[in-house]
Amino acid sequence: MALDSKLLELLVCPVSKTSLTYKKDADELWCRGSGLAYPIRDGIPVMLAEEARQLTDAERRSLKA
Repeated sequence: MALDSKLLELLVCPVSKTSLTYKKDADELWCRGSGLAYPIRDGIPVMLAEEARQLTDAERRSLKA
């Protein structure tokens, strides 16, 4: 399910307060600042740090490219 681009513009990471990158293939929102990946469940972003997972080193590097 595609995430609404207007919603993506409004959402920020609750930890770093920086913008997020939508990763459609993983159905997650990735944050470069905190290194966290927030899941999207049933089309709803779960913006809780305790529900997020740490990005791998390779995933973090891909955000910087």
